[in-house]
Amino acid sequence: MLTQSGIKLAVHLMTNQFGNVVAKVFENILRRGPLTFQLIVRFTELTPQQVKRSLLVLIQHNCVQAFSLEQQDGLEDGPKANTQYMALFSNVLHRLRFSKFLKIVSGEFDAECKELFEGLLQHGRLTLKQMVEREKSSKREGICEDIVQENLLKLLAARYVERCPTHEPVLAAPVKDETTAKKRGAKSAKRNEESETIEQRVLEAAAPMEAQRFSIIMYTGSNVSRETSTNASSSMSVGGKRKPDPLELDRESAAEEEEVLLRANFEEFMRRLRHKACIENVRTRLDDGASIVLRAMLEATRSLEKKVPLSLNTIFEEVMKSEEGRGMTLDRVRASLVQLGCSSSARGTDESYSIDLKKIVELAKNDEVESIVLKRYGRDAYKMFRLLSKTGCLVETNKISDTTFVEKKDAPMILYKMWNDEYLQMEKLTVTGARQSKLLLWKVNKPCLQEHVLDELFHAALNLSQRVAYEREKGKELINLPADKQVMSLEERRNRQRSVTFVLESSLRELDEALMLFHDFEEPSLLKLDDL
Repeated sequence: MLTQSGIKLAVHLMTNQFGNVVAKVFENILRRGPLTFQLIVRFTELTPQQVKRSLLVLIQHNCVQAFSLEQQDGLEDGPKANTQYMALFSNVLHRLRFSKFLKIVSGEFDAECKELFEGLLQHGRLTLKQMVEREKSSKREGICEDIVQENLLKLLAARYVERCPTHEPVLAAPVKDETTAKKRGAKSAKRNEESETIEQRVLEAAAPMEAQRFSIIMYTGSNVSRETSTNASSSMSVGGKRKPDPLELDRESAAEEEEVLLRANFEEFMRRLRHKACIENVRTRLDDGASIVLRAMLEATRSLEKKVPLSLNTIFEEVMKSEEGRGMTLDRVRASLVQLGCSSSARGTDESYSIDLKKIVELAKNDEVESIVLKRYGRDAYKMFRLLSKTGCLVETNKISDTTFVEKKDAPMILYKMWNDEYLQMEKLTVTGARQSKLLLWKVNKPCLQEHVLDELFHAALNLSQRVAYEREKGKELINLPADKQVMSLEERRNRQRSVTFVLESSLRELDEALMLFHDFEEPSLLKLDDL
């Protein structure tokens, strides 16, 4: 869901990180959709050299993906490929979450792993050789190639690092529709849908084979010394096909393997953050027992994104693994599953349950919107909004007032204020009879409201980001002032800047929690069935 405030936020982040020229190139691609090199030069009015350098920076930092689209009206010897560049809006937003990603890594691994991963976040993409050179050039002593390799193996096994996608995948040209006029009409109705899924198509085409995505061959000089794959122990699944051995795939191209680019796997981090948000929402909305059971189900398998069932015994065994869950009985686990709204099925004596995370995310969105309404409009507005949200249909003003016990004179003003801010929809109904009268009907349109709230969140994040940048720039100017014009000491100015920046950055991190809820947790990549 891309809004105007979202575009401005992304452009601001790019300007802060890489300067105006790179941001201008990115903004044109983001606003206009995939563009060829020639069109980027034309729209930005920059030189080809500036555009080329900007694209290299954006690709290096995973903010733009190049792809080729075959054109059917090409040369006589077949269709020609046309290289285009597509902006990756979500990857730009992830730059707000780098501190969250580092916190997850530091919570599982030591400082050396964190340092290695931080280098990937800073540089976007690195080869193993570049990682080794970067660590050797650091001031820390005792760092050797073997340590870097071992740390990289840990990050690959945890799926925090992955191979970079193909530099320029080729998408097949769309087949021209030669059917009836009725089908041609249907074709035009599907254009918006196709434009919405172009990013998904490109990313799927660019993604490396699953057998290679989290595997790499380690080298000492030119000899193969070690090979890792997160699929090594699970390449043979029951009823499944044997996956290719990465060592066999790469044996004939050892020289090319040394140049494999690696990057942070944003998808895995967002999945972890998504699960964490769902667990916290369940803890707040239900109780600790339900959150423990949900965490156990997510730990047992990551294939629950689309209601994959787990047996009750498997869930109970996973609950027992945690310290908090050891005090729970089987009946308590079963009761928590009912609380969570898990769908159940039985085969003989075996009970199985499945959870719908999408439903939990939707409930968390509702809670967030209601919280905004409560803080912005007060308790009476909160009660009326909650009633309309649960009802889901048009309700007349007096009925809302009677049901929520809000004064009849206050209810229309509060409802009108929420409607004016696009939190409610209003319809006027004219009633004819002995005396003609007009009734006002109100409802909550959740899809439209969520898009509006997302735009407000983007706008708030933009304001906070700009304020952080302003405070940092202001701090530099104060430090560089002549001594006779300085009111505070250098230490006092630095302390003030640290405290102000800390508060702003903390607020931005909290706001980003809501941003992820309304934007990132609904992405198709997080709703795939095969999470393993």
